[in-house]
Amino acid sequence: MEGRRIDCTARHAEPCAADMQDALRCLEGRWKMMILSHLFAGPLMRFSELQRAIPKVSQKMLIQQLRDLERHGIVSRLVHPQVPPKVEYGLTDLGRALGPVFLALLDWADLRSATIGVALVSGASETPGPSPAVRQKVSRSRPATR
Repeated sequence: MEGRRIDCTARHAEPCAADMQDALRCLEGRWKMMILSHLFAGPLMRFSELQRAIPKVSQKMLIQQLRDLERHGIVSRLVHPQVPPKVEYGLTDLGRALGPVFLALLDWADLRSATIGVALVSGASETPGPSPAVRQKVSRSRPATR
């Protein structure tokens, strides 16, 4: 998938920064990366499975974060008409296209950790990073390139 490339030199820095901010804005939120890492691990997850997978997030916050990801076209929501209601979430094509971005970000996190030291990074986050299995799933879900 060949996208638009901007030369982020001083001459084009402002539009480049604005485009990156727009792209990152839809991923802002304390729980969105954790939600996406779980959704990369499988085709669909029930709401209750996501709740169990991320026990520190409240039900209200999980719903808000999922709705926001759905509004941005990153996550799809499938409601099965049954009692009790069954709601499943999965990545859209747009969401799966984040795979290479996440792998690059994980590589950068590894580089950062190696550069500034593990001691500094280890206390920086309450939530653990993705497991090697999740990294493998993300790498397998890369969209085909032309």
